[in-house]
Amino acid sequence: MQRRHDIDWVRILAFGLLVFYHVGMYYVSWDWHVKSPSAGTALEPLMLLTSPWRMSLLFVVSGVATAFLLGKAQRGGERFLGPRSRRLLLPLLFGMFVVVPPQVYYELVEKVPGGYHLGYAAFMGIYLRGGDFYCVAPGDCIDTPTWNHLWFLAYLWAYTVVLWLLLKFASKAVPAVRGWLERRLSGFGALVWPVAWLALARLLLVERFESTHDLAGDWYNHAQYLPMFLLGYLLAFSTGFWEALQRQRWFALGAAFAGYAAIVGVWYFAGYNDDAPPPQAMRLALRVAWAVDQWCAIAAAFGFAYRFRNADSAALRYLVPAVFPVYILHQTVIVALAHNARLLALPPLLEGLLLVLLTFAACFGGYELIRRIDWLRPCFGLKRKAKPLADARQPAG
Repeated sequence: MQRRHDIDWVRILAFGLLVFYHVGMYYVSWDWHVKSPSAGTALEPLMLLTSPWRMSLLFVVSGVATAFLLGKAQRGGERFLGPRSRRLLLPLLFGMFVVVPPQVYYELVEKVPGGYHLGYAAFMGIYLRGGDFYCVAPGDCIDTPTWNHLWFLAYLWAYTVVLWLLLKFASKAVPAVRGWLERRLSGFGALVWPVAWLALARLLLVERFESTHDLAGDWYNHAQYLPMFLLGYLLAFSTGFWEALQRQRWFALGAAFAGYAAIVGVWYFAGYNDDAPPPQAMRLALRVAWAVDQWCAIAAAFGFAYRFRNADSAALRYLVPAVFPVYILHQTVIVALAHNARLLALPPLLEGLLLVLLTFAACFGGYELIRRIDWLRPCFGLKRKAKPLADARQPAG
């Protein structure tokens, strides 16, 4: 049960990548809440460097963290699901009704023909009532209330409930499954079997179930994220699994780059696109390449980080509690900064760099404020400050 500092570092870096990724979303041709006048395809190959594995990595990390939290609760004779639900659902609800609405407001300002002219107070009155604000096309509407980037919290809570149910009603099967996984996911199997599962899920489901992040009906995402979460939980304390990833780290890194090169080479350098898709056999091969990139990048990240499993530091102790508030704030900060920065008409490269720097500065500034306000801390996933014990030397009364 010794704390795994390598997992902490991976978690910090993975959430940090979200800032770069969501700043990048402002500049690519893919649909997002607000868009730069300079948006195009130039940055998209770089964005695909993390797209296959970024969120799957976070679910593996969350599974490991859940194993530690559950073990701590069991040793202390404490309840687990209730406190964990409060830790996830309160920030989700607070985020949906306080943090996320500015994203919707700026999206309306940019997407509604002729502009959206209601003030923010009037907008919030409509937002709180719920429903469709504006439809770009049938079935493509801005619905409220929404969780936008906080979908991760909803999914993590749902997967935590699934795990709790498994432990409650199938507890005898869990050790057997853990042992089976430990035997299969040792040596080269630590790369092969997760890739096989992710490839199968992508081959069978990605074309049938569009990624929606609305929890219900998002079956392709559930087929990849729930197993990643359970894998992290079941193998959190499996030394053989983590050591296998460390031994295979260089091979995994090479395989991940090979998968990435195949994806980018076809979609951006071979002349194929959504209007002129590659042949079906090539599309199926690219789905396998996606799965190779997806898991091997994760395996490489854990493999290289494993040597730092005991590397505690003051920076780590500061960043670990900061990650959750920074994650909750970051996309709203990016959307607000990006929309208002258009007035300055800066060159995209300079503007993008400033967006990254200002987003980190604003989010960590927000964290410094949040952690000092006791009632606000639970709204951002932080525990309340412990009340000081009364001095036993003072007389009662």
